[in-house]
Amino acid sequence: MTDFPPVDAGMMKFYKALSAESPPESAHWPLDEQRAGWNAVCAKFRAPMPDGVAVEDRVLSGVPCQIFRPAGEGLKPGLIYFHGGGWVLGGPQTHGDMCAEMAAGAGCVVVLVDYRLAPENRHPAQLEDSLAVLKWLRDHGRDIGMDPDNIIGGGDSAGGQMSAGLAMWLRDHGEKQLSGMVAIYPVFGNDTNTASALRNAEAPCLTRDEMIYFIDAFLGPKGGSNWSDPYAAPLIGDLTGLPPAFITVAAHDPLYDDGVAFHAKMLAAGNRSELREEPALAHSYMRARNHSAPAKAGFKAIVEAIRRFTRS
Repeated sequence: MTDFPPVDAGMMKFYKALSAESPPESAHWPLDEQRAGWNAVCAKFRAPMPDGVAVEDRVLSGVPCQIFRPAGEGLKPGLIYFHGGGWVLGGPQTHGDMCAEMAAGAGCVVVLVDYRLAPENRHPAQLEDSLAVLKWLRDHGRDIGMDPDNIIGGGDSAGGQMSAGLAMWLRDHGEKQLSGMVAIYPVFGNDTNTASALRNAEAPCLTRDEMIYFIDAFLGPKGGSNWSDPYAAPLIGDLTGLPPAFITVAAHDPLYDDGVAFHAKMLAAGNRSELREEPALAHSYMRARNHSAPAKAGFKAIVEAIRRFTRS
């Protein structure tokens, strides 16, 4: 299907307000300035912290993390969360408010991983960081109120790849598997010539050119081994034996086809997979959850999927 309605007016209004704080020339700033600028923009538009959520910054096995724990006694299910930003940008400053709302809404402990960024640290640095944090959670999760036997993986955009790559590595190495995966407008491959990438080449929130830059930064020179590594591009790999997945895709997103193809391949491999399509939304729609009715509904569906997977 390609006959989608326009991007929701509320999301477009929010996107324009966000873009006004992030000048086009910032794409050519030095990386440290780009990152600081994006952190500052996200801080300006950050939603209030939900009541009852305790926040702690902590280094787990050498990896900085931010931990969100909802109110209530006893062990709670866990979500190890990988932020978007093309593996190049982002961190607790850009995703903390969304993770806090996930913790409150789903009743689980969320660990937001501040993994090493590309291009200084290319794949498999991100996978190594995710494995280190997950091992700590398996061994010491009770220290932060998390049930170490009930952990799902989740992430938006680049974080979708990280969740799937982690699950594939655990399967291949005989390690205890995640209880589920929640992938939010994810990147799962390295093909920037898909129909949706071409159709949405100049879409709001993420363009095809930006995605080409991010993938190159993450994988390194074309022809290198990273380009054929299924942990880096799960769509090219074997998906059998993976945990159940919830995948949400936005019609006005270059990455739309990645999520649709991954869902189909998951089903073909005999796995459980649920696909939610957002016909009037674009990439990064979670940020517009308080400004757009479809984005709010989409975020609610994400939180419900986290709750469902951690209690199934």
